[in-house]
Amino acid sequence: MQPAQIALLGLVVGLLIGAGLATVILLALRARERAEYGADMDVPEGARMVLQGLDDPAVVLDSAGVIIAASASAAPFELTEGRMLPTPELRGVARRVSDADAASNATFRLRRGTGPGELRLVTVRATPLNARLMLLVLRDITEKERVEQMRRDFVSNTSHELKTPVGAVSLLAEAIESASDDPAQVRVFASRLSAEATRLATLTSRIMNLSRLQAADELNDERDASIDEIIASAVEAHAIQADSAEVQLVRGGTRGLFVRGDAQVLSEAVGNLIANAIAYSPKGSSVGIGVKAADGVVEIAVTDRGIGISEEDQDRVFERFYRADQARSRRTGGTGLGLAIVKHAVQRHGGDVRLWSREGRGSTFTIRLPLIDSPLDGPPRKRARKEKKVKKKQKKLLASDAALTTSGATAVQNGTAAPETNAAVVRKGNGETA
Repeated sequence: MQPAQIALLGLVVGLLIGAGLATVILLALRARERAEYGADMDVPEGARMVLQGLDDPAVVLDSAGVIIAASASAAPFELTEGRMLPTPELRGVARRVSDADAASNATFRLRRGTGPGELRLVTVRATPLNARLMLLVLRDITEKERVEQMRRDFVSNTSHELKTPVGAVSLLAEAIESASDDPAQVRVFASRLSAEATRLATLTSRIMNLSRLQAADELNDERDASIDEIIASAVEAHAIQADSAEVQLVRGGTRGLFVRGDAQVLSEAVGNLIANAIAYSPKGSSVGIGVKAADGVVEIAVTDRGIGISEEDQDRVFERFYRADQARSRRTGGTGLGLAIVKHAVQRHGGDVRLWSREGRGSTFTIRLPLIDSPLDGPPRKRARKEKKVKKKQKKLLASDAALTTSGATAVQNGTAAPETNAAVVRKGNGETA
């Protein structure tokens, strides 16, 4: 072969070898890139176990915003594997992380559940894991925000409520000083000053009681408490108020029932319901206090035939400082804390409070508490001693009831029905109930 041909052949062979080597190198580089990409797209080892151990919803996303791993708690927010992020707000957080390659936070409302669902306030934090994956964690702060709002409202309302009587006391003190040469005016101002001081003391006492019920971990004097004694104490404490308002208190229903708890706290709770019933009852009417036991629960129903409560107010009457009738509450010296105290006192005893009301027909508040066996069910000797004590107390209770009512009356047995349809409890001449 000619030298030129040999050189040309060598050039061709060299080109072929070079092209082959280049192809091999290119394929190797592409294979390496694919391997690296696949490694980046794999969820880090142990990450799924960590996700399942989180209480907060959390997901791992790829660069396209597709969920490749999710915790069980993320499902209610429609964050499941294989799906895109469901809302523009979440996609916006993920986009900011991808663009800046840095963590991002946001707070917004996110719907939980399918269909209408429930809007929840959440904080979202997204953090890059590598070049193509990121971790997104949600924290539901709805309850925290609600409690914080309640705290702000409580501080604001307390300040407002305390400001009124304190201001009145200051003004009345100045008026007394100015009218020092007029004994009649001094007596008038002193009487009003005393009333405002009493109102201030009552408000302060109720705020302290409510705070104690909310803060204490355990009841101070937990024991087997007699429902008869609880009601008798509450009725006796408000007998003068009932006489002044010309309202009759009628006690009826099942006797000899017991609950576990603090008798003083429960007596105050029942007393608050009785005080409200008296305050909102017309003259000449009656307030019924009925008791019954059903399915392991004691029900204490306090019924009045007053002005009633509108449906829109019924969901709020147990809020602190809320008053359905502002004008009447001011006239009667109400603080707006009575029903809040009732609610928390009953909840501390493992019970609940129910309300039935119709405007113009009256209201029934029913306290429901877990029933316990009578402590009389013990050894014969102890039982005999306890029976003597209970009989003495029952005689006192019957005498107290006889002083409160002299004619037949009805006592509500069930707070979920209208007062007209509740079972009647009529006082007989021998002190028994029918």
